[in-house]
Amino acid sequence: MTSIYEQALGSQFHKLHPKIQERFGFDSRDNVASIGEGIMEEIWYAPWAALPLYIGTMRHIMFPNRGKGIPFRIENYAYRDDWGRETVTWCRSFDFPGIQRRFDATMIYSAQRSRVVDYLGNKQHLAVDLRIAAAEHGGIRIRSGEQRFYEGRLQFRFPRWLTGTAEVCEWYDDEYQVYRISVEVVNPIWGPVFRYKGSFQARTVPAGERDVPPHVKPLRVEARE
Repeated sequence: MTSIYEQALGSQFHKLHPKIQERFGFDSRDNVASIGEGIMEEIWYAPWAALPLYIGTMRHIMFPNRGKGIPFRIENYAYRDDWGRETVTWCRSFDFPGIQRRFDATMIYSAQRSRVVDYLGNKQHLAVDLRIAAAEHGGIRIRSGEQRFYEGRLQFRFPRWLTGTAEVCEWYDDEYQVYRISVEVVNPIWGPVFRYKGSFQARTVPAGERDVPPHVKPLRVEARE
C-alpha cells in the first residue's frame, strides 16, 4: 500500500524533499503519526468574511481571528475509516490569547474521482477535490477544486463564486531545519478571505489505529465522495 498522497502524485512523489516525503508518505499500516508544533507568523481574515468564518467555528472550519506569533499544532494520523477507506487526519489547533481555534479535516484518496478528497470540519459536510503537485525546492502544493455539501439526503455542488479556492504550500527549510507552510483562501469575486503562514517542527511517533485519539476523528463519516 502507498500513502494517499503518493497515489495522487505518482512519480512526482519522488521529487519531494525527503522530509516532505516523510510527512506525506505513511499510511495506516506503517503505525506512525506525524505531530507538528510551531508558530504561525501571521493569521489574517477579511472583515467582510467574519460571519461565515464564525459559523465555520461550529464545525472546526476556519475562524474569524487574527494574530501574529500564534502557537500552532498539527496532528496527522492514518487509519481506515468506517467505510474501509485509507484516511489521514489534519487536525490543526491555533492558541490565540484566551481561546483555541481548530481547523480540522480528513482526507482520503477517491478511486472514483482519481484524486484526494478533503472532508472539511468535524462532521464531513463539505467534500473538496484537491489537486496536488510537487512544488519548487521539493515542496508540495495543494489546491482546492470543486466543493460539495452532503447532509442526509441533501447534496449539491457549491457555485465557484460562493466559495474560495484554497492553496496550501508546505516545504522543508534545510537552513533552519523547520517545515514552512503557507495557506491562502481567495474568493473569485471578493478576493482574499483567509490566510496564515508560519513554521513548525514535526516528529514521527509510533501510532497504531488503536492509538488514534478520538478528537482528531470526525463525529460523522460521510460515504459520498
